[in-house]
Amino acid sequence: MHRSYIRSWKLSLSILFVITTYFPSAAYGHAIVISTTPGLRETVRGPDVPIKIRFNSRIDSKRSRLTLLAPDGKQTTLGIVEASSEDSLISEAKGLKGGIYLLRWQVLALDGHISRGEVPFRVQQS
Repeated sequence: MHRSYIRSWKLSLSILFVITTYFPSAAYGHAIVISTTPGLRETVRGPDVPIKIRFNSRIDSKRSRLTLLAPDGKQTTLGIVEASSEDSLISEAKGLKGGIYLLRWQVLALDGHISRGEVPFRVQQS
């Protein structure tokens, strides 16, 4: 019985080594931002601004959220459009005035890990 326990333990360590070496994102389990629209500290034309955040893994868009913090401190929850891909959040902020905004995002990766972040950007009126 002792040998089977050691064999099982070695097999478990081998599997863990393979997962962490060849699939590091699976080991960490957090959704990482690949790209954002608007980009980090980008200046965009308003008043309507399309928003898209793409991640390195599939996310649960129904349990994720986008919040926009306006220059005057007002916070608005943005509706998330059903994305055509399972790795993105898509929305649109309408009626924005000129100034610096902060887009806050929170996503739930399908493996259960929550990731959060912020994207500051500037709106310039046309």
